[in-house]
Amino acid sequence: MDKSAAVVISGLTKSYGPVVAVAGIDLRIEHGEVFALLGPNGAGKTTIVEILEGYRRRDAGEVAVLGLDPGHQRAKLKPRIGIVLQSTGVDRYLTVAETIAMYSSYYPHPRPVDEIIEVVGLTGKRNSRVVRLSGGQQRRLDVAIALAGDPDLLFLDEPTTGFDPSARHEAWRVVTNLSALGKTVLLTTHYMDEAQYLADRVAVIAAGRIVADGTPATLAGRDTARARLRFRLPDGATPPEEVTAEPTADGWVEIAPENLTAALHRLTGWAIEHGFDLDDIQVLRPSLEDVYLQLTGGKVEAAVPMEGGR
Repeated sequence: MDKSAAVVISGLTKSYGPVVAVAGIDLRIEHGEVFALLGPNGAGKTTIVEILEGYRRRDAGEVAVLGLDPGHQRAKLKPRIGIVLQSTGVDRYLTVAETIAMYSSYYPHPRPVDEIIEVVGLTGKRNSRVVRLSGGQQRRLDVAIALAGDPDLLFLDEPTTGFDPSARHEAWRVVTNLSALGKTVLLTTHYMDEAQYLADRVAVIAAGRIVADGTPATLAGRDTARARLRFRLPDGATPPEEVTAEPTADGWVEIAPENLTAALHRLTGWAIEHGFDLDDIQVLRPSLEDVYLQLTGGKVEAAVPMEGGR
């Protein structure tokens, strides 16, 4: 099996009794990439990640994480990965620096504590106790703990669930800093804007299968999809002959022209000629959310039961 990438998966399957959680997927994540795994609850994201981390057994297929098989070489893999779960438990009365130093002591070659604090943006909270941190700051501390052993690969599981917009953007800056350090990041998320902002590549999983894989801009042909032109007609106006779509009751017209530039030219020329204003004119392309809902059918699968604790 090719082990040159950070993660290589071939023919991976996993079932829980009659429930198929992962139905034979292939995936490759390059070193230094920020890779987002998108999918509804129960689609198989957590099962895949836990197999990669070495916490769950696979039924079939080949998996290499940093050149190691997590199912048989977990002890060798563990010091080389960092894991940020949706919720973690740390001593609430230790300071930020004390917490990171404690976890760093578990590794043979830890990253310097002050450097980790700077990467996650907690310099000003270095001597603050965990109990005094905001939710966003505690999440950054979770990332700091995952960085303690200077891992090559980080797993971020829904890192901003429940965050307000400000805290989410703070977390995004941390991930950007990790990318700048050359770390490989595997991110699971429900947020389309998060994946679009952070990820170099995205895979969409539905019912245990990868249904699309690519950059956020090109996923499922977003970059080649025909743009739509949307505008509101002035009261009493008749659209130009080239516009065949009927306006809606509130006056909006939407078309998907073969040549967007030519259509815009004709439409604006028609408006100028008749003295109309088209202040509400819009050019629309499929968003990542549009593509996601199309690929997954907008469905949320039943959650898969856990196989005990970690």
